[in-house]
Amino acid sequence: MQDNSPGKPQKGLKFILRALRHRNYRLFFGGQGISLIGTWMTRVATGWLVYRLTKSAFLLGIVSFSGQIPTFILAPIAGVLVDRWNRHRVLVVTQVLAMVQSFAMATLALSGVIQVWHIVALNLFQGLINTVDMPARQSFLIEMIEEKEDLSNAIALNSSMFNGARLIGPSIAGILIAWTGEGICFLADGISYIAVIIALLAMTIKPRDLTTQHRKVLHGLKEGFNYAFGFMPIRAILFMIALVSLVGFPYLILMPIFAKDILHGGPHTMGFLMGATGLGALCGALFLASRKSVVGLGRILALSTTIFGIGIILFSLSRNLWLSLPLLLFTGFGMMVQMACANTLIQTMVEDDKRGRVMSFYSMAFMGVAPFGSLLAGTLASRIGAPATNIIGGAICIVGAAIFARNLPALRKLVHPIYVRMGIIPEIASGLQSESGLTNLEGE
Repeated sequence: MQDNSPGKPQKGLKFILRALRHRNYRLFFGGQGISLIGTWMTRVATGWLVYRLTKSAFLLGIVSFSGQIPTFILAPIAGVLVDRWNRHRVLVVTQVLAMVQSFAMATLALSGVIQVWHIVALNLFQGLINTVDMPARQSFLIEMIEEKEDLSNAIALNSSMFNGARLIGPSIAGILIAWTGEGICFLADGISYIAVIIALLAMTIKPRDLTTQHRKVLHGLKEGFNYAFGFMPIRAILFMIALVSLVGFPYLILMPIFAKDILHGGPHTMGFLMGATGLGALCGALFLASRKSVVGLGRILALSTTIFGIGIILFSLSRNLWLSLPLLLFTGFGMMVQMACANTLIQTMVEDDKRGRVMSFYSMAFMGVAPFGSLLAGTLASRIGAPATNIIGGAICIVGAAIFARNLPALRKLVHPIYVRMGIIPEIASGLQSESGLTNLEGE
């Protein structure tokens, strides 16, 4: 347990990285960190390849749609299965399948025969993998962390890892695409999966109680749905994530248009833009990792969504690369803080036997709604232009944040008894009694 006494303040790098003291999480952090660099290389290379082949904003949306629609359709069922299966084994299988998908993309691209329908089909396959992988990964997190008070820090460090990779991967991809083409990025991604597979196999995991596995799938699905959407705080957070995913996140899908047609650059420009977003997001994740408790995250969730919306609007108005880069830092910060706050709040209030199902609804809101956003953004961008499309999306994000902020007092009252009962963090009981939720827990 951590020493929370006033005489020993918890500050500095050791405190920010405290979740890494857990061996299994250390292994996961290292292996996944390498793999995610490859994943971001593939994301940039895929977008650039599609736009190079087709010059079509609509097809950019279609490709993204194909990779995300399986999550919208199948995530709830995947969540039921994740609650029944061994999550550790599930992750090993999903990572192996994802590696195969990347090698298939590399083979087609390097041989020069790749077409858009190949990309759509392989993205659809990756989407099916992600449908199971994401709730399994989110639910498995608590099995790697022996002490519950480190859970929020682990989630924040996961976000740091994700966005550190977003900073590095696109930058490497921009250079490789300019020098050798997109195929090498896909090949590097396939190789990078080896690291996370080795890390998963090296873990020692305690057996988990799987007493619910005899129940019917539909019964488990109904139970998970009633649990998630019957409780207003979880429902409000899921709706907020879904809204931002629908109208906010598609700005990333349209990035090749900004890089090539609006800022008049090449693949290296695309890498710089994605890297700037990643740097801002990394700063946001480190900000959350340095926080001592989950108290006040509701307000931060609303504020960060507002920052994200403003950032999208200002970026869309820019026509200069050196102005666009700092604006994307701003945008990336808001985007990551919003996502990580939502993840942390849900993870810290959900019961473990329903974790897979609730996180599948989180996946559905986060990734499952995204294909409709991508399709909508691609269609709108082909008619009114990418800048106008992003401006509309940013404005809707700001409105959504205002509505969520208005409901915060009612949400706090409902969450308070759950946090007291679960004892997630020692300071939480007294901290949540503050009306504003801004009690200073570090010095009092």
